[in-house]
Amino acid sequence: MIDIEGKMVGTMPTPQALELARSQGLDLIEVSPKANPPVVRILSYDKYRYHLDKAMRQQKKKQKRIEVKGIRISVRIGVHDLQFKAEQAQKFLLKGNKVKIELMLRGRERANIDFAFSVFEKFMDSIPSEYVTEQHPKKLGNIISAIIASKGQ
Repeated sequence: MIDIEGKMVGTMPTPQALELARSQGLDLIEVSPKANPPVVRILSYDKYRYHLDKAMRQQKKKQKRIEVKGIRISVRIGVHDLQFKAEQAQKFLLKGNKVKIELMLRGRERANIDFAFSVFEKFMDSIPSEYVTEQHPKKLGNIISAIIASKGQ
């Protein structure tokens, strides 16, 4: 058993430890149940829960969130627009985000899938930074899509 100041009190029966905690107006909290004998501590349960929540918030704050950014292109995209979108994809990759590239097919564009895939590949080749293809280009309905991530991930 550990008291409120963090000093080791020693081993004692559970009812005696509960009585000691209640006499101080505090709670008896089991800190390490797997130890032999289990380790308990005298302190306020509200403060204990607050410190646990605070530690969880600190861990969440340190986590890096990876977002999936989207870029849409079309079969009729111009050279300058293609280059602009490729630079945009590079910025997303350098920030550590994943990029989902979608090529929309409308009307008669759906008839010439090979040309659409060639435009898609041309766009993928025009991205200046190094990347890994997580989901290879595939056709789903009237959209060709792929997901890429920077090589550092």
